Amino acid sequence: MWTTARRMAFTTKSASSAALTFELVGMCSTTRARASILTLPHGQVNLPIFMPVATQASLKGLTPEQLEATGCRLCLNNTYHLGLKPGQKVLDTVGGAHKFQGWNHNLLTDSGGFQMVSLLKLANVTEEGVRFLSPHDGSPMLLTPEHSMSLQNSIGSDIMMQLDDVLVTTHPDKARMREAMERSVRWLDRCIAAHRYPERQSLFCIIQGGLDLEMRRECCREMVARDTPGIAIGGLSGGEAKDDFCKVVATCTEQLPELKPRYVMGIGYPEDLVVSVALGADMFDCVWPTRTARFGNAITKHGVLNMKREMYAADFGPIEEGCGCQCCRPVNQEGSLGIARAFIHHNAAKETVAAHLLTLHNVWYQLDLMRQVREAIIADRFPAFVKEFFGGLYPDGQSYPSWAVNALRGVGIDLLES
Repeated sequence: MWTTARRMAFTTKSASSAALTFELVGMCSTTRARASILTLPHGQVNLPIFMPVATQASLKGLTPEQLEATGCRLCLNNTYHLGLKPGQKVLDTVGGAHKFQGWNHNLLTDSGGFQMVSLLKLANVTEEGVRFLSPHDGSPMLLTPEHSMSLQNSIGSDIMMQLDDVLVTTHPDKARMREAMERSVRWLDRCIAAHRYPERQSLFCIIQGGLDLEMRRECCREMVARDTPGIAIGGLSGGEAKDDFCKVVATCTEQLPELKPRYVMGIGYPEDLVVSVALGADMFDCVWPTRTARFGNAITKHGVLNMKREMYAADFGPIEEGCGCQCCRPVNQEGSLGIARAFIHHNAAKETVAAHLLTLHNVWYQLDLMRQVREAIIADRFPAFVKEFFGGLYPDGQSYPSWAVNALRGVGIDLLES
């Protein structure tokens, strides 16, 4: 825990690589939470950040202008999907994914490794790479670290991810988990060697090792030694218990350099984001906020609301009172759409407009949550913010999830203490 004198003496620190600058502008005096500025080729990004996932170069239901209006300055594309369609030749011809999708801000691309394993039944991982059958025509294909780098170079993403050997954390074979961790280190070396444009694209490594904390520490040491511009914690959100998830995040952030961005891959539930920030992470992504919108669900500070429920049929209030998104802001404010819950309910089961509007709201909510987190860190009132946040979700003050209570207690916040 920081002393008051140390907090008052805090000064900004920064570190730069060829295509990335990381500036630490604030730290919580109680937890490991950090606020920082990430400068990339397509502009500055304030951290902590949630990154919406535009898998196939579009965020389902939103135009690039609408995504920009939420304040998003860094979103994801997927290497595996863009490599299959439109394909590398088209991306090379058009000049990369920024031009292809009309996005003038930053992009991060996943390497494709996770999709190889999670989406394809006939994937075979060897030291060479991942062999699989094309989902389009069934032809044999091979994704290697070198080919993943080539695809990401063609995409032109500001942040590229290494190809890693991905296993779900609950995989029962410890020997296979060690093989995947060690292979991911070797594949990082191949990715570094194959990366053609380090002066304009930053390559992040990915920490693997399942739920074995010592294996995670070992992987951290190996990856940190490669000195990539940023570091990701991978292989989570695979069905593990939340207590185990938190232990992995806490163990890894403890090992990582202070002046590099830390990215926990594949998480997006609001509680997970807030706790992971407290544990020292900076960047997050997940399809859940946009996917749940397509099922008629709105994310709010009081939890997820199923707008298909009959109780909203004659509710003419905004999706969430006080929300600043285009849907919810008061009608007398510029850009307001003046959308009522009743309208969302009316369309949720039959028209795409409801999914479109809920996507706008949910993306705004996630980005605004991170804005509030950042402001609280800089003002050194993050522990109070965390208690307010969980109090909104669990107003009885008693039913907090035990995993969150335990994880936060480990960094100096006691949710059960009034």
